[in-house]
Amino acid sequence: MKGPIKKWHDEHAQFARLLDYLAAEMTAFHDGGDPDYDLIADIVQYLKEYSACQHHQREDVAFSLLAKRDPTLAPLVKRLAHEHRVIDNVGSSFHELLVCVLNDGVISREALESAAATYLVYYRAHIESEESQVLPAAARLLTESDWKAVADAVPSAPDPLFGAEVGLTYRVMRAQLLADATAPD
Repeated sequence: MKGPIKKWHDEHAQFARLLDYLAAEMTAFHDGGDPDYDLIADIVQYLKEYSACQHHQREDVAFSLLAKRDPTLAPLVKRLAHEHRVIDNVGSSFHELLVCVLNDGVISREALESAAATYLVYYRAHIESEESQVLPAAARLLTESDWKAVADAVPSAPDPLFGAEVGLTYRVMRAQLLADATAPD
């Protein structure tokens, strides 16, 4: 069944695009520039909310089914499920630092850079592992009834950033993403 695999892949591509924006803003911060803290916070918030509540929950169900279909995948999917929790915790800590900055709080540059670097490294490596190892196995092993079980376990909710109806919180970010996508190089 290609639909769920394509959706999984497309979401990874969208997340990677957001991580690229985040990395660019953090490079500006590192170089002494003035990053868009609101954009950074919105990216992290979106990734925390949508990933944790939709994407990662669906993956965790699919991971469990994959391990049943091929027990040799159990260590990999166990590690990836654990990484979901790590990414969520690191993202929450990073977001708290960003909220502090946005509220004129004082934090060290090193703390913010460290939190961003940890988040970026974990998230990117995680996506790469899923793309290179899990998606091909899922395409090969999971049946239509498995994908139905995934869908039934985690009912789909609209994507508040990339979906047809953009959530109020993400309208500015969506407009910026669209403008950047259509801007000449």
